[in-house]
This record gives sequence, C-alpha cells and structure tokens, in this order.
Amino acid sequence: MQKTTFSIAKMDCPSEEQMIRMKLDGLPQIKSLHFDIPDRKLQVIHHGDSKEILFRLETLKYDTIELATETFVYDEMQEGALNGERTILWTVLLINFAFFAIESLTGFIFGSMGLVADSLDMLADSMVYGLSLWAVGGSVFRKKQVAKLAGYMQLLLAFLGLVEVLRRFLGTTPMPEFYSMIGVSLLAMGANVFCLFLLQKSKSKEAHMQASMIFTSNDILINAGVIVAGILVYVFQSPFPDLLIGMLVFVLVARGAYRILQLGK
Repeated sequence: MQKTTFSIAKMDCPSEEQMIRMKLDGLPQIKSLHFDIPDRKLQVIHHGDSKEILFRLETLKYDTIELATETFVYDEMQEGALNGERTILWTVLLINFAFFAIESLTGFIFGSMGLVADSLDMLADSMVYGLSLWAVGGSVFRKKQVAKLAGYMQLLLAFLGLVEVLRRFLGTTPMPEFYSMIGVSLLAMGANVFCLFLLQKSKSKEAHMQASMIFTSNDILINAGVIVAGILVYVFQSPFPDLLIGMLVFVLVARGAYRILQLGK
C-alpha cells in the first residue's frame, strides 16, 4: 500500500473537496482519501503508482503538485472510525431536515420570513451532508445529477424567498408573531448545539467533519440572528427586522446553492 501526498493550491473549501472526490471516484487502486483543507493538501492511500491519480487531479486545474509517496500500512480500524462518522452525519442530516420542516411550517403560519429563511438554511445543510454521504457509493454521473438537482432547487427556493421579502417590503407587511420566532429559533438553536456536540465528540480531524462543524456553528449564529430579530420586532412593533434577517439568510442560501452547482459540473 502507498500513501501519496498532493499539494492542491486552489483547494480552499468543502466544494473543492467534493469535486476532487467525484473526479477520483471509480479508480480501483484508491483505498481512502484524507483532506487537509487549511494546508491545501490531500493524502491518497492507494495500490500501485500515482500517475492516473495525478492526471485526474490536474484536469481540475487546482494547481496540483505531487509532493511525496511512501509505503503505508493500512489500519483496518480506520473503517470502524469511518462508520462512526457516517452515523453522526446521518444523525445531523435528519435533525437538519426535521427542523427544515418545522421552521418552514411555523414560519408560514406565524408570518416570519426569518424562520422561513432559516428553514432553507437547514435544508441547504441537509443537502450538503446528503451529498457527502452519497459520495460513499454510486457513479460519478449520478452524484453530479443529484448535485445539480439539489443546487437548482435550493437556488429556486432562495430566489422565491427574496421575491417574497421584496414584496413585503413594498406592500402591506403582516406583523410576525415574535414569540413564535423566538421560541422556534431557540429549539432550532438547541438542535444545532446538539449536532455540534456530536461532531466535536467524534474528535475527527477529517476535512468533511471539520467543515460540518463550521456549518453547524454558522447555523447557531443564524438562529441567534432570528432570535434578535424577534426581540426587535417586539421592541419596535415593526416587521422590518424579520424581513432584514430573512433577506440576509436567503442570500447565504443562494450562495450555498451556487457552490453545490459547482459540484455538478
């Protein structure tokens, strides 16, 4: 077994990681991939030489350089660790999807664009976690099709959300129920804190797990933003704080959709 280390200068976010995984998918000599996004390095555990691996990486035009190859003894216990990571990711995915349903429903019922926008952010995270789990099996074509479908759907929802926010800015805007905004957001924050606890408990240094922790930490900040918006709605008796936080989150969701679409190219 060989371990080859590559320097990938333009790999700076989880989107590039997913594109690299797709590009290397199907090579029978590869046993596992280990990403270090902060240092822009990739370690590939494989059989045989690394020529085909390097060729595929170079086609991505991420400025890839092969640094070193050394003999490596593969530890089968790593498989157990990977299974544990999959379990955590599945748990986080299901929690995010459940709160997408809860927040979107309560957001429409209580007239809060902040809750609706936060629900789409939860859906966006579910898509990212789902794509990461999907990478375990399946063809490159199928993965790309799923990425495109998820990205376009997320982009459409973000666009419709921004249109609705603009319509409410320009027209008659109903007053959202601030206590519902705060209560549901507190529940969502609690769920995200639990997800972050699970991710940190894994003590994984793998890039996809580290990225998941960053996503979840950002979600907690967004939950806090919706709570603050709910308080401001009460203090000023105005719906505009809710619309502003909704607009901000919809923009973040659209940005996430663009990154997912890059995976489908």
